[in-house]
Amino acid sequence: MSNTSDNRPLAAQDETPLEKKDAAEILAEGVDEEIIESNRRLFTGWQWALFAAMAVVYSLFHLVVLNAIPLETWSYRILHISGALILGFGLFTGARFANETTAVAPKWLSALAALLLLPAGYALLQVYQMWRTMEGGAMRIDAQIETWHFGYPLIFATAAAILLSWSYRQVREKLSLPDLVLMVCAVASAGYLLVMYNSPLRMSTGTAFAPVGISYAAIAGCLLILELTRRLTGNALVIITALFLVYVFAGPLLPGFLGYPGLSMTRFFSQVYTDIGVLGQTTAVSSTYIILFIIFAAFLQASKVGDYFINFAFAAAGRARGGPAKVAIFASGLMGMINGTSAGNVVSTGSLTIPLMKKVGYSSRSAGAIEAAASSGGQIMPPIMGAGAFIMAEITGIPYREIAAAALIPAALYFLSVYFMVDMEAAKKGMQGMRKEEIPQFRRLAKHAYLFAPIIILIGALFMGYSVIRAGTLATAAAAVVSWISPNKMGPVAILRALQLASNMAIQIIAVCACAGIIVGVIALTGVGARFSSLLLGLAGFSQLLALFFAMCISILLGMGMPTT
Repeated sequence: MSNTSDNRPLAAQDETPLEKKDAAEILAEGVDEEIIESNRRLFTGWQWALFAAMAVVYSLFHLVVLNAIPLETWSYRILHISGALILGFGLFTGARFANETTAVAPKWLSALAALLLLPAGYALLQVYQMWRTMEGGAMRIDAQIETWHFGYPLIFATAAAILLSWSYRQVREKLSLPDLVLMVCAVASAGYLLVMYNSPLRMSTGTAFAPVGISYAAIAGCLLILELTRRLTGNALVIITALFLVYVFAGPLLPGFLGYPGLSMTRFFSQVYTDIGVLGQTTAVSSTYIILFIIFAAFLQASKVGDYFINFAFAAAGRARGGPAKVAIFASGLMGMINGTSAGNVVSTGSLTIPLMKKVGYSSRSAGAIEAAASSGGQIMPPIMGAGAFIMAEITGIPYREIAAAALIPAALYFLSVYFMVDMEAAKKGMQGMRKEEIPQFRRLAKHAYLFAPIIILIGALFMGYSVIRAGTLATAAAAVVSWISPNKMGPVAILRALQLASNMAIQIIAVCACAGIIVGVIALTGVGARFSSLLLGLAGFSQLLALFFAMCISILLGMGMPTT
């Protein structure tokens, strides 16, 4: 937000060692505050304590597994996804909140939701019994038990709870019953897969000998992933994924290269929840690189590095003509180094720079466009880039440090081009920069350049040959240590808060990656990807331009439902 001496709240006027504010300085404050989504619950009391503890444990789990106590790959990814599902359904509602004008769900609907706890709990109990049976030396579970005592109750409870959650209104401070059912279903589905995948039965996935319960657990898991993705990103990606799932069973009816022999429901779902699909490359990236760098970003937020970066941008570019617009470019580049997102950049920098751009003469449309263009560069700005860069490294086998190094020049050229366009418009309209007394003193901010240390350590560790995991962990630790010599020291409470924030921030990208994994699984299992590649190669022999056009169309189709990161 923008603050001046006459309208700043009293709390913001307190002098700190970092910035002893002049009377009219415009300083960034609150940039690092957590963004609260409109469908996010705001728990109080014991429910807040419970979900805060769960979020902290979830982040710590990843740090421990990635750095100290390795876990079997499939088990780790199952826990990674199920943890996000449990937190996601607990924190994000599927319907509007009840308020003064809309009443809470009627009692009969609450009773119906409570009844769904019976099949969900029964399925979870069966998972425990199966685990005891397998631990006792049994080689497999009877198919009738898996079907009637686990599969059908689990799928019924999952589907019914999802439908109920769309119309079940609850106050914002309380968990709704349908979402509690979905949390239990997430535990049951993950629990069954953990039991089966940690036994010799894992080798039977995708064959006629695969336990039928794997298919039921996978169906429930896919439904949960789709619903959480809908809550967090909207309907687009869910619809695209649903169309791919329809194609699995409608493919034999289609002509041309789209047609294929077909897969049974049991065979498809026994494979899609393996490393061919949901547990494959997209989840591999979200469970390693992405979650680690989200934790790193959360630690930087807790130490208020974002405020410093934007103040630094004001000091560096504020006095140039069209100053606030150039500040937006500098700030977006600096913030992009630590968050790798375009949406996060817009929220953190745009709330401050857009009003100031309008003040110096930019139209509302131009101010918004400049901020959007500058913020979009954040996802290609090393060292922390968007999720696409990590997925690229995973698929191609190219080390992430090489991808980041290759992106440096294009990112610099991107921001430079936006800078020149802004400068030309400012010159055309005769705009002035900000007054000297309105911006922070560069000399004073330079004294605290040590706040760049975590970024420097991250870059240095990557190019010294450390793995991305080790480099990210060192940078995270450095963020906490550096805060001890800044005004915003991270004590135990702040560190726990950062871990909680990291889990909350990670839920969306984990859901999206898992949902994308379903699409990847469909493409791999149906062979449509290979057939389409052959078609493109054939077109390339006839016209490379036409092949590029079709590749562009497919990229747009697959990407329009996903966040840009």
